[in-house]
Parts: sequence; C-alpha cells; structure tokens
Amino acid sequence: MSNPVVTNQPGAGGYGTNVQTGEWSTGLCSCFSDCLIAFGCLCPIGLSCYTANKYGENCCLGCVPGGMTAMRTHMRLTYGIQPQGTVCNDALMTFFCGLCELCRMAREIRIRNGDVSM
Repeated sequence: MSNPVVTNQPGAGGYGTNVQTGEWSTGLCSCFSDCLIAFGCLCPIGLSCYTANKYGENCCLGCVPGGMTAMRTHMRLTYGIQPQGTVCNDALMTFFCGLCELCRMAREIRIRNGDVSM
C-alpha cells in the first residue's frame, strides 16, 4: 500500500487580508469599523480575554503584564505582518496605544478566522 504524495501546498485562505503585503488588515485607529470590537472598548479586560481566547491562548494572557506584547509579537510573526518588526516596537505599541492595538489585534483575528469580512 503506497502513501499519497502531496504535490500542492495549502493556500493562505481567502479572508481578504493583506497576507501578501505584510501589513495589518486594518489601521490602528479603525476601532469602530467592527461593532463587536467597538463595544469591547467599553470593557478592555473583556476584550483582551476575548482576543486571547480567539487566538487560541489562555484568556488570562490579556491580563498578565506583557501578555498583549507577547501575543502581538506572536501574531505578527505567525501572520507575516511587518516581518522586519521588533519586540521592542511591539512593547511600545501595546504600552502607548494599548486599547487601539488591542482592537486591531481582535479585528485581525476575526478577519483571518472569517468571522467578519472587509
């Protein structure tokens, strides 16, 4: 009995994301482009738990110091966003633009999972 040979690699998926360009699917200040995420701005802790859970991490990651930075770094590397970015940049973005960055990460996950279209 022979094993089948895979000749084609799976594609990136058709979620309307900027997978090829290495950019985020939405801008940093697009907090109100997704109603669910905009509602999450009222409760940032809930939004951070939701984001971590949807990303496949423990929901407490969003509440741990440095957790959002770690998740942003992992998300950026996994999705191929800003391949030349640095962990220092991730830390600065989550510290100084925390809520906006949290909203952008939540939107990115929803878009890449196909939960919302662009």
